Amino acid sequence: MATGVPKFREVAWRACLGKAFAVNGGYVVAEQKVIDYLRETAASYIYSNPITPAEAEAAAANAAISIVSNTEGESLLRSIKTLANQLRLGLKQSGYETLAGEHPIVPLLIRDTEKTRALVQHLFDNNILATGLNYPVVAKGEQEIRLQVSATLTSNDIEFLLSALSVFKK
Repeated sequence: MATGVPKFREVAWRACLGKAFAVNGGYVVAEQKVIDYLRETAASYIYSNPITPAEAEAAAANAAISIVSNTEGESLLRSIKTLANQLRLGLKQSGYETLAGEHPIVPLLIRDTEKTRALVQHLFDNNILATGLNYPVVAKGEQEIRLQVSATLTSNDIEFLLSALSVFKK
């Protein structure tokens, strides 16, 4: 051991799948505290997408282009805008802070790391999957949960989310 350098036990195992399995991806095995830290700080985790075969990605892209290029796509986009507006209005009426706009990504500004984590857990406990963005992913004081409206959601789904958020607010 070098002078002045403390001895640490191994805190994480990591591996990539590229060489052994010829696919993109990898994993980390560690204590929960380390995993939580990586989720908050690892850009490769936060800004990445799930692993999919290239053929599946190409097929999905072709299907998406086909859908948005016709009247079905126009109808879905109108539905998404309506649901996003319903969500923004409901958030505002419940006393939550968000940003104006028509896009389907609706930021729920919490502005506090612990409150963001608590709300993510509350939503999870109510069968709603949400990801909190905390420092250093966002600046201190800008902590948020990004809610994304998709064409698979219904007005009832938005109301379910708003109800869970109202319970948390109390």
